[in-house]
Amino acid sequence: LRVGGLRVAGWRVGGLRVGGLRVGGLAGWRVGGLAGCGLIGFDFKLNIMAKNYTDLDIYKISFDLFIRTHRFSLRMPKYETYELGSQLRRSADSVNSNIAEGYGRKRYKNDFIRFLVYSHASNDETINHLKKIEQLYPEFANETAQLIKEYDLLGGKINKFIEYVSSHWKT
Repeated sequence: LRVGGLRVAGWRVGGLRVGGLRVGGLAGWRVGGLAGCGLIGFDFKLNIMAKNYTDLDIYKISFDLFIRTHRFSLRMPKYETYELGSQLRRSADSVNSNIAEGYGRKRYKNDFIRFLVYSHASNDETINHLKKIEQLYPEFANETAQLIKEYDLLGGKINKFIEYVSSHWKT
């Protein structure tokens, strides 16, 4: 029996999408005594449950982008290392850190949403800094264009997650 992509017999979920977010393959669900899951799981109230913030796709993507952005910023001219480079590093860090802090407040839906909104705003700020670098330093144009593209995609995922939490999160 399938219900919206769920195979009820055995409670296995594969490739499920929620609001545009990949939930991933979940296996081992039991009807009695709810079992944990892989990437992101669901309880029967339809809350997204992850063991911790590091299980969230948006956290994983933002962490990877932060590391790459940080390393990129250190290759900028020395006089920019503590100016535009520093602003870029701080905004990229804020995208990631606000997801982690918001998840720590997931019990309070409005707090969680507020920190996700901060993360989204920092994501936009990071894109803005990258656009400045792209214009000021054409030798970095290819790398900044790729980072801008990936931060733009991340912004969409964060926004979809905010929408999901807003409409489905139970506290």
